[in-house]
Amino acid sequence: MANDAPPQFDPTFCTRLEQLFRWRRDVRHFKRDPVAPAILSELLAQACLAPSVGFSQPWRFVAVADSVRRQAVRENFLTCNDAALRDFEGERAKLYASLKLAGLDEAPVHLAVFADGATETGHGLGRKTMPETMAYSAVMAIHTLWLAARARGIGVGWVSILDPVALTAVLEVPQPWDFIAYLCVGYPEHEDEEPELKRRGWQDVDPAARALLRR
Repeated sequence: MANDAPPQFDPTFCTRLEQLFRWRRDVRHFKRDPVAPAILSELLAQACLAPSVGFSQPWRFVAVADSVRRQAVRENFLTCNDAALRDFEGERAKLYASLKLAGLDEAPVHLAVFADGATETGHGLGRKTMPETMAYSAVMAIHTLWLAARARGIGVGWVSILDPVALTAVLEVPQPWDFIAYLCVGYPEHEDEEPELKRRGWQDVDPAARALLRR
């Protein structure tokens, strides 16, 4: 109802919210336990609560369950991952090779996320000079999904080492859709507050002050 008072988020809630942010991890190791279809539907509904430029709501989700298509995605990843490995040398190459960069084999749910740049929803508001905000809006939906999933004990892994053109062709989506992300979704094998890439010595966490420029 329009006249309902807004909720009051007390300090306890704020503390719990920060814990959710800290424990949201990019999951690479999944159990094979299925995610109930009703839960997945709820997560997608919550993802659609994300903000979007001009209320365009351009996010589009493709649930990839077909085994042939999944195998094509896996082969796409392996090809791109082998090429990425050649960018590193010495100890860095060894560490890269030891990282598990995808949960494609174990995760029960695969979601490809696209942005529909041709949608008429929102009537073009807010994106005249920055059409890329359509993609940014889809990323906001991904982050919302990620947090909602983590709150339920479900993990998400973003597989970014893919050829977007080949993947889009495999999934046969409408032409105006732009590929944004391929997500593995499922229950994590283990959980840790610390990012795996920090734990494995790949990269430390930047201090927040480094992200701020004052003018």
